[in-house]
Amino acid sequence: MTMRWRAGLPVSFIAVAVAVALLGGRRDAPAALPAHPLEALTRQELSQAFDVLRAEQRWGPGARVTYAALKEPPKAEVLAYAPGAPIRREVELTLYERDANRTVRAVVDLSARKTVLWEPVSGVQPSFIGEDFELAYTLLQSSPEFQAAVRRRGIADPSQVTVECWPYGEFQAAESKPRLARLTCSYRGADGNYLARPLEGLFAEVDLSARRILRVTDREPLPVPPPTPYQAGSIPRRPVVGGLQVTQPRGAGYSLQGNEVRWQNWRFRFSVNPREGLVLHTVGYQDGARLRSVLYRGSLSEMAVPYGDPSEGWHFRAVFDAGENGMGTMAMPLQPGRDAPSNAVYFPAVLATEYGVAIERPQVVALYERDGGLLWKHYDSGSDRNESRRGQELVLAFVATVGNYDYAFQWVFRQDGSLAVECLLTGIMTVKGIDPAAVTTYAHGREMTGHRVGQAVEAVHHQHFFNFRLDMDVDGADANSLLETNTFPAPRGPRNPHGNALLTRDTLLQTDTEARRELNLGSSRRWRVIRRMNKNAWGDPVGYALTPGENSVPFAAPDASFRRRASFVEHHLWATPLAEGERFGAGEFVNQSHPGMDGLGTWTTQNRSIENRDVVLWYTMGITHIPRPEDWPVMPVHRAGFQLQPIGFFNANPALDLP
Repeated sequence: MTMRWRAGLPVSFIAVAVAVALLGGRRDAPAALPAHPLEALTRQELSQAFDVLRAEQRWGPGARVTYAALKEPPKAEVLAYAPGAPIRREVELTLYERDANRTVRAVVDLSARKTVLWEPVSGVQPSFIGEDFELAYTLLQSSPEFQAAVRRRGIADPSQVTVECWPYGEFQAAESKPRLARLTCSYRGADGNYLARPLEGLFAEVDLSARRILRVTDREPLPVPPPTPYQAGSIPRRPVVGGLQVTQPRGAGYSLQGNEVRWQNWRFRFSVNPREGLVLHTVGYQDGARLRSVLYRGSLSEMAVPYGDPSEGWHFRAVFDAGENGMGTMAMPLQPGRDAPSNAVYFPAVLATEYGVAIERPQVVALYERDGGLLWKHYDSGSDRNESRRGQELVLAFVATVGNYDYAFQWVFRQDGSLAVECLLTGIMTVKGIDPAAVTTYAHGREMTGHRVGQAVEAVHHQHFFNFRLDMDVDGADANSLLETNTFPAPRGPRNPHGNALLTRDTLLQTDTEARRELNLGSSRRWRVIRRMNKNAWGDPVGYALTPGENSVPFAAPDASFRRRASFVEHHLWATPLAEGERFGAGEFVNQSHPGMDGLGTWTTQNRSIENRDVVLWYTMGITHIPRPEDWPVMPVHRAGFQLQPIGFFNANPALDLP
């Protein structure tokens, strides 16, 4: 079978999962007791959760897993944990029953070996699973209309057509809604790079719950674009010259215990969530004798990629990659020496197949030290003395392959007390077929929705929006507040006679409604989480600032379907008090969501206090991609990100003590 996985698990993975499920699954040994409440689930623990559901006869033959992960204990419970104390271990799951078109939330208590929550949820559709893509492909291949459309394009063998399964998008609120998808097609051909060979004008809609095709649309066919190979052996290679080698004569500078990492003065834990991907936990900094908290939990909350072509086969393309598919589910093993440097160590992720089998996917997370460049320096000309320090950085990296795009997420720990998030965008752009004779050049001043990047293909303008959830714990889990700092010139007058005075104004943002904020280049705006009761040596409250990098605003109309569902794109910064159930910026059930159902736009209408509270920041980063020929056929990495930087958290440069 030839199939494009717009998002989800590769065919080989699904095939193995099906085989294991049909054989009854693997009976793992009893799970060992974890050393900390936030230790990642083991394969044995996840298998035990499925065993409980089956033993209680809650698992019907048609039930499928769309989400399964550790249900993290309440924050207060985690922070109060003492080594050796009892640990709550629960698994939260979302199940989908296709025949009944029913979604169920469940929680299994591993210690009690019983289900403690079984809750059908009406009016929602959970994220896509591999079976959805297989079913969509099978339905379309059996359609006489589809087969005729393929032959009209000069393709004799329909099995060489790759089906791309896109989420349906907005759907009205209802007690029950069908499970829908939109399908587009590409031609695989001999070189296998189907992403470069779209069958423009051929698309379909399917009802995956009723297992039927709703419609096949076949517009006037365009020529199938020619092959565009890029793999090794397909194009001449430049000669190998030079070479770089990473050496660490004294070995790695970090230590590991379970999922806890200690490096320089940093301490943190990490895990892989099937929806969010790489997650940081309990980030703290050892300041002398004191371990000071900075961030309790950091993750990608949601991301969305809207395309800017209004035509019939494109207007619906706005994928919510986390909520509709799952970033952790799409993590692929990293290749040593290529995806990460030679000194990296790798960690697996325990994930669930849709058939209720726990598997361990190897080499999903990489950890390594790298050169951090010049960290600080001063040359004293009077004494002819140079003092400089070269920095090192610790990188925790993860890559998700989302159909055509590959996204790397890197949390970077630095010796100056700052923590950076780096997003690396690469992979293959989604292109549309065009008539090569109709368009030969783009004249200056011409308005367009895409740019030509190859023979008979045009890459469509699009945007990438990432929303990060940052549960800040600056010197403590409570009594945090949010300041906004704006810089402005002082007016001329007796206090500013020369017109050079530069002032800053700090504004305390008091409620979640007030804290819906935008970047402002004109005032160099930034935001700082402070703990007012804790002062540094100079009498100022300790704090950490969110320092933005590249960003953008949404260009879709305010009432466009994408923006109505993705309320998190409406502001660059949001702040909320920590609340149960507020984990994902677009809400829990994003697939076919209805505007106003859930998410930041709904939560922050409550005008809740964020002063002296447990504050959660939500940062939205937008990347506007106007394609260029140099992005084709594989896009060089585009780097974006932001930083969390100490402001008054320390009394001086914390990297002064470097040898």
